[in-house]
Amino acid sequence: MGSEIELDYLLNHPIANSVTADLNSETIARRSFVPKKIQIFTQGYSLLKDQPQYRFSNDKEAQKVLPDIINNKVQKVTPSGKLSETQKQNFSKKRNTGVVFSGGPAPGGHNVIAGLFDEIKKYNPESKLFGFLMGTDGLIESQYIEITKEIVDTHRNMGGFSMIKTGRTKIDSNKKMDSSLKTCMNLGLEALVVIGGDDSNTNAAFLAQYFKKSGIKVIGVPKTIDGDIQVTTDDGDVLCAISFGFHSAARAFSQNISNLSNDGQSTVKYWHVCKVMGRVASHLTLETALQTHATLSLIGEELADYVDQDRLGKARENKTIDYNAFGITLRHLSRLICDTIVKRASFGKNYGIMIIPEGILEFINEIQVFIIKLNKIIAEYNTIHDQDFHRAFPGLNEKLDYLRWISQGMIDKSAFPIWNLRDDELFNQLPPFFRAGLLVERDLHGNFQFSQVKTEKMIMDMVKEYLGVLKEQGVYKIGIKNSEYNSIMDSSHLNPDLYRSAIFRNPGDKYLLVKETIISQKTLKQTLVSNELMDAEENIPGTIVEIFKKSQPDFKTQTHFYGYDGRGSAPSHFDCNYTYNLGMTAFHLIAGNATGQMAAIRNLEMEFEKWEPIGIPIAKLMHLEERKGKLELVIEKSLVDLNSNGFRVYKALREKWLAADEGLDHYRQPGPVRFDGETEEDRPISLVLNSISPKNKS
Repeated sequence: MGSEIELDYLLNHPIANSVTADLNSETIARRSFVPKKIQIFTQGYSLLKDQPQYRFSNDKEAQKVLPDIINNKVQKVTPSGKLSETQKQNFSKKRNTGVVFSGGPAPGGHNVIAGLFDEIKKYNPESKLFGFLMGTDGLIESQYIEITKEIVDTHRNMGGFSMIKTGRTKIDSNKKMDSSLKTCMNLGLEALVVIGGDDSNTNAAFLAQYFKKSGIKVIGVPKTIDGDIQVTTDDGDVLCAISFGFHSAARAFSQNISNLSNDGQSTVKYWHVCKVMGRVASHLTLETALQTHATLSLIGEELADYVDQDRLGKARENKTIDYNAFGITLRHLSRLICDTIVKRASFGKNYGIMIIPEGILEFINEIQVFIIKLNKIIAEYNTIHDQDFHRAFPGLNEKLDYLRWISQGMIDKSAFPIWNLRDDELFNQLPPFFRAGLLVERDLHGNFQFSQVKTEKMIMDMVKEYLGVLKEQGVYKIGIKNSEYNSIMDSSHLNPDLYRSAIFRNPGDKYLLVKETIISQKTLKQTLVSNELMDAEENIPGTIVEIFKKSQPDFKTQTHFYGYDGRGSAPSHFDCNYTYNLGMTAFHLIAGNATGQMAAIRNLEMEFEKWEPIGIPIAKLMHLEERKGKLELVIEKSLVDLNSNGFRVYKALREKWLAADEGLDHYRQPGPVRFDGETEEDRPISLVLNSISPKNKS
C-alpha cells in the first residue's frame, strides 16, 4: 500500500506532470512561432501579371493532352493598385477550397495549409478549407474534414503530414477523375490545392485539364525532400531553386552524420557509411556533404559523367575504342573508395564518414542496364499475361528461372533477346541479396525501389574484398606517428634508429609505414634477420611485434540509412517561412483565377526580402518518360548540376575534407534543426553558393 501511495504521489506531482506531458516547451514555442510574410502578402489585394520573358518549350504530347493549360504563362503575384468595389468583392468572396497531401511527408507541409488557411480567412472569414484524408484516396472516396483554426494551430510549424495524413494513390483513370470531380462539386469547391512531388504535380496538371470545364481550379505545390523539383527556363532563369522539405531533411541527416564524425574521431576504428534518400538525384548527398564536410561523399551525377582516362590511354595505344571507359563501374567505384581508405590509414586515420545517395546504382553503367532491362521484362510480362510478374514468380529462384528461359530463347525467340546469355552470366555473379533487390517489386509509379536494396552493403563488401588484397600486398597499412614509435622503443630500451630503416619504407616522415614486403610476423622476422638485428633462432622482440600489430588495419564499418527520419523532421526556419508563403501564394493564384499552375517562390537562393511569389505552368514542365514499360507524361526530375557553384565548391574542397594528411579532420558541426534564433541558417548551403554571381555581375 505504501509503494502505491508513493507512486500515486509521484505521478501527480507537478514536476512529473510537467516533464512527462505530451507538450514540451519546444512544441509550444513552435506552435506560437509566426513565419515571415513576403511584402506583397502584407499589402492586401493582388493581381496576377503574366511574365512572358520566361520561356519553356512545349512537349508535343503535353500540348495534345493538356490543351487548356499548355499555354499558361508564368505569373507573378503583384500589388493590385486601385480595384473597383466589384473586383474587391470578387477577390474577397466566400469560397470553398480543398487541399490534399500526396506522396511521402516533407517538413513544412502543415505550414502550406496554415498559410492557405490564414489567407482564406483573412479575406473572408466565412470561406472554408476542406482537407482530404489519406491523400488522394480521400479525394476519390470523398473522405474529408473541414480544417478549423484549432486544427491549424495544433500543427503550425510542426513536422509530418499528420493533420490530414497522406497516400500515394495515382488518379490515373477516367473513373478516378470522375470520382474526384464529383467530390469537389458536392463540396462546392472553387479550387483544389495538391501538395506533392513531381508525380503529384503531374497529377495536378491532369486534374486541372479535366476540371477545367467545371470551373474548378487546381494548383500544385512543390514538395520533396530529394530536392529534385527545380524549375529553370529555356534561357537558364531559375524560377524554383528547390522544393520544400529539402533543407529540413538535409539538416536532420547532417546533425546525425556529424554526431557520427564525433564518434569516429573518438574511437578511431569505424568507417560510418551513410546512405541518404535521393532515388534519382544526389542533391541531399551534396547538401549533407557541404553541411558536415564528410570524409568522402559520392555524387551519383559525377559518377555517371566519369571517364576512365587510364583505359582510354591504353585503348589509344592499341588503336581501339574502349566503350567501357565512359561511366564508372561498380568494381572501379570500389577501387576509388579503397584508395581513400588507404590514404587516410597511412596517416593513422583508419576511420571516416562516407555519404552515398540512395539511388547511386542508377548512375552505375552495368546496374543501370540491368534495371532498364528488368523493368522492361516485368512490364511486358504484366501486359502480355494480364497478371503481376511478382505474383506469378514470388521467389528469387523462380524469377531467375524465368530470366534464364529468356536468355536461352525459350520465351523471347528474337535474334537479339532483351535478356541474353551475357546478361545472365553477369547477373548471376552478383550476390543473391542484390539480385533479389534488383528484382524487387516496383513502386506504384513503376520506379525501382532503391531504398529496399542494401546498396551500401554490396559496395562495402566489394571494398572489403579489395582491401584484403591490398593488405596482402602490403599496401594497406596504418601509419604510426614517428614520435609514438620513438616513445614505444625508448620505453623498451630499444634503439629506434637501429630498427627504423629496416622496418619502415619512409623512415624520415612524420607517419611511418611498415614496408610492403612485411605482411606477417614471418616476413617481419626475415627482414630483421637479413638486417642483422636478430638471429634466426631468436624470437622477435615483443615491442617490435606490438609496433607491427599497430600497423595492421582492421577495417570495420557501421552502416546507416537516413530517410524516414528526415522526411518526418520538424521544419527548419527556412522551410517554416518557405512553406507558409507557398500556402499564401496558392490562395492568391486561386483568387487570381489561375489553374494548372504550381505555386512557387522565386529567388529562394537570395535573402528573404528578395523572394517573389509566382505561379509556374505545370504543363510546360512535362515530357515523355518511360514508366512501367510505357511512355508517360511526367515532370522531369532535376539532377545535380556539375557546373553549379555548389558542386564546384564541394569538388574543390573535398581533398581538404578527406584529410589524408598529418593534420586534423575538418568535420563541421551543423547543429540541430531549429526554427528561430540568430544562429539558424536562412537557406541551404548549396543555394547560398549558387546565389554568388560572377565578378562582372551584381
